[in-house]
Amino acid sequence: MASAACLGAGCGLSTAFAHKEEAMNVRLIGVSIALALGAPLNPPAQAQQTASPKTALYDRLGGLKGISLVVDDFIDRLVTNKTLNKNPAINAGRKSSPAPYLKVQVAQLMCEVTGGPCKYTGKDMKSSHAHMNISEKEWDIMAAEFKKSLDKFKVPAAEQNELFEIVGKTKADIVVSKS
Repeated sequence: MASAACLGAGCGLSTAFAHKEEAMNVRLIGVSIALALGAPLNPPAQAQQTASPKTALYDRLGGLKGISLVVDDFIDRLVTNKTLNKNPAINAGRKSSPAPYLKVQVAQLMCEVTGGPCKYTGKDMKSSHAHMNISEKEWDIMAAEFKKSLDKFKVPAAEQNELFEIVGKTKADIVVSKS
């Protein structure tokens, strides 16, 4: 998967988002990718293509509405993924942090880290994922599911790349094993 390459340590934020990301100490997601990871979007394709490069990623993703739609789909994909649920710690996490709760947390997080008005109030990525024993393979599966959600809502490649750069910054705090 092309975007998965962006999840590596070599990816960096664009200058416009670098200072904000540092200040947040990458509290991101990934939401399971709490993170895991959810991202935004659903403005019309024309509006996305004509957005100024200075327009916040949040706005280019369709604001909270767009983010919520993508996050909803993404979390639904994660909680039903049979490979992820084979990890007993991830499966147990589904009970302590049910899907509706994760959707709220991930949408808040994505809203904040993309330049929106939301304030993420959840735990940092390291402490919220430490007990889940997430492997490199499971990270890749989560990234693939995130990409499917982004594609479903026709998020343009440039915005997907920015999101994967942001999410990639959380990998070291989420992945605990190489296997």
